[in-house]
Amino acid sequence: MPKLPGINHLRAIKAFEKVGFQVIRQGKHITMSKDGRIIVIPRANPINAYTMAGIIHDAGLTIATFKKLL
Repeated sequence: MPKLPGINHLRAIKAFEKVGFQVIRQGKHITMSKDGRIIVIPRANPINAYTMAGIIHDAGLTIATFKKLL
């Protein structure tokens, strides 16, 4: 299991914005984009650790880097 606790979706969005991702669409999920990379964040509190680890990987970050952004 990834060493990542469940995270509120709003905290995750702020962390991704710090590395340059921008919100491009909102609905039941929030879609963010940066340099051709697109990530989709569910509006869940908290986001499941496995789901969050997959989103972090899709964003091109490591879990350790993401934790520092929080």
